[in-house]
Amino acid sequence: MKILLTGAAGFLGSNIAARLVRENHEVIGIDDFSTGRAENLRELESYSNFSFVRHDVRDPFECEVDFILNFACPASPVHYQADPVRTIETNFLGIINMLHLARSTRAKLLQASTSEVYGDPTISPQVESYWGNVNPIGIRSCYDEGKRAAETLCFDYLRQYQVDARVIRIFNTYGPNMAIGDGRVVSNFVVQALLGNPITVYGEGLQSRSFCYVDDLVDGIFLMMSLPSNPKTPINLGNPKEFTMVELATKIISLTGSKSILVYKDLPEDDPKQRQPDITKANEILNWEPNVDLHHGLEKTIEYFKNELAKN
Repeated sequence: MKILLTGAAGFLGSNIAARLVRENHEVIGIDDFSTGRAENLRELESYSNFSFVRHDVRDPFECEVDFILNFACPASPVHYQADPVRTIETNFLGIINMLHLARSTRAKLLQASTSEVYGDPTISPQVESYWGNVNPIGIRSCYDEGKRAAETLCFDYLRQYQVDARVIRIFNTYGPNMAIGDGRVVSNFVVQALLGNPITVYGEGLQSRSFCYVDDLVDGIFLMMSLPSNPKTPINLGNPKEFTMVELATKIISLTGSKSILVYKDLPEDDPKQRQPDITKANEILNWEPNVDLHHGLEKTIEYFKNELAKN
């Protein structure tokens, strides 16, 4: 297929691009480098079936494609809170522009949504039918509500214009091509441990997350793309095995052999206490479940960050 991938230089985008190119799809990657990194795409420059255009998805983009993957948006709190207006514009205007393109070209579209649409959930695990517990005016709202609005638009375009718009809700994901200092918990903990710095834990460290290795997530994305018809429901993609922040930090210290200690700081505003996906639909509709456990995923991620730190 001929595929347009927005956010191609980001952590997830670059991993998806590499897989698409290896499977001989023609890929047009776009990114404005606001958080994405050109080096994430360096290995793809030699492939004739990959091309790149520097572009901001808040502006319209025209091309003939068969499939659109919309992954353009800063995904870590550090980045999306740095310019909240730009974040919500990227979510809202970006999906509007991509849905217009999908409608005009009759392309299928896959929207990268997030577990953040559930806010600080009052049920666990989170199922797709749960409407969430989101603060609409908090410091995380630019991302949470931006993604929720993007989902609304996808389903409205599906109902009103018959655009084949599919939605995945991505839970915490980690692996190679994450950036040093990007603010996500796995990259923060790994880099702090490798440098021997104190590991920053917020609150009492008892808030929990579920961590999916990036290769597993990409498998789920490809299965969602390959469905012959639109499932007409968001689908959770994530690893349902849950760990507290203290458990994650302790595991990373052990795997790195670090002498880092834990330092506790106040919990940020609206930080969710728990995130755990119910992946029943992913299993039933996509025949998908993650295969890489946290131990082996962290080993690969630690090796990646060792190499990244050695470059600096």
